[in-house]
Amino acid sequence: MSSENNHSKIDKNETDSLDEKRETWSGKFDFFLSALGYAVGLGNVWRFPYLCYRNGGGVFFIPYFIFMLLVGIPLVFLELGVGQFTSNGPLTSWKMVPIFRGIGLSMNIVNFYLVLYYNMIIAYSLYYLVVSLTSKLPWQECNPSWSSSNCVDDYDPQNFRLVTCEDYNNTLKCDNGGCFNITALTGSIANCSTNQSNLDLIGWWNPSFPSQDYWNNVILMKSSGIDDSGTIVWQLLVALIVAWIISWALVVKGIGISGKVVYFTALFPYVVLLILGIRGWILPGAAKGIEFYIKPDFSKLSDIKVWTDAASQIFFSLSIAYGGLTSLASYNKFQTNIMRDAITLTLSNCLSSIFAGFVIFSYMGYLSYVTGQPIDQVVQPGQGLAFIVYPYAVTTIPPAPLWAILFFIMMILLGIDSMMTSVEITITSVLDFFPKLRKKI
Repeated sequence: MSSENNHSKIDKNETDSLDEKRETWSGKFDFFLSALGYAVGLGNVWRFPYLCYRNGGGVFFIPYFIFMLLVGIPLVFLELGVGQFTSNGPLTSWKMVPIFRGIGLSMNIVNFYLVLYYNMIIAYSLYYLVVSLTSKLPWQECNPSWSSSNCVDDYDPQNFRLVTCEDYNNTLKCDNGGCFNITALTGSIANCSTNQSNLDLIGWWNPSFPSQDYWNNVILMKSSGIDDSGTIVWQLLVALIVAWIISWALVVKGIGISGKVVYFTALFPYVVLLILGIRGWILPGAAKGIEFYIKPDFSKLSDIKVWTDAASQIFFSLSIAYGGLTSLASYNKFQTNIMRDAITLTLSNCLSSIFAGFVIFSYMGYLSYVTGQPIDQVVQPGQGLAFIVYPYAVTTIPPAPLWAILFFIMMILLGIDSMMTSVEITITSVLDFFPKLRKKI
């Protein structure tokens, strides 16, 4: 009995010794802002608004908040609880239940794939930020050196007309996006291969924004197909290296530094979003865009896809099961009130997504007003929204470079916040698995 007591005392002393060596958050809000910055990311800006529009507008809020209450808050609380109770990152925290150790390993594997593409998005934003530092945005007008034949930069009603071009008896529908009279100016039957100066243009059935051609042909330098690997885009390679250097520099000194950086990186995006929102809400057509965003279509509630999209968005936007929340909570003091943090964090994240939708769709409504195209033809999901639609929308709002710079600064900060914790997951996991390394650091 005495040996068992001695053994338990030794184990306790070892545990206490490890706890003493482990860092803890020094500031009152360091942990919460780090978790908020990690959870509120690019998906809140470009994914949620599109899903909301696609799944019945305001009706999407119903399944979204149901899953937030039934899935989001409990799982966030679980991840925070595991990290805080064990004072370990995702790789070693599950040693309390050895059969579940694979969960921690899986989290690290998934996180590895996440950081690969997430940092690339930061690199895109860095590149766009640099080229926006000019008096005229490079994608403001079609440039023959990179624009396609259906590139349109003048949407004045006197010069631009959007048509369906489905009257095949009287019109000619060409792949370049133009719709022409079946009879050429020379009197002959028109042909798409005919010199376009001899064709009678009726309107455009598939116009392309200059920003779309700039994205495809300058930023990405897209090849003709999967059989053509193309060439390395050196500008993006440099931007990617810079993005990794920034991510590494912000976490290399541990939570003592990153816990202070988040006071800026987690809060300033809200300031930028509010500035962009105030500017967007007073633009013509903004009200129509916001109405398109929140107008409820209750018939969508019977569609199972709406519910699956809501559930997946909760996992995606709260960064559940990636290991970040466990890693951050592992640096908490043991008595930290994580129930309060879990509820506040989840609500803040979801409300951020909704607020971002009001901002983004004000610009979508404005762009619809400017181009004369229906909103559903203007809206694009994911990267298209961030790097094609919004960049072109700001070209018509003076001073265009200012609004572009603000937007891409916001994108970079949203990405950096999530990247800091994603890199911290790997660092925490390695140091927990090899505790002797912590002494060297």
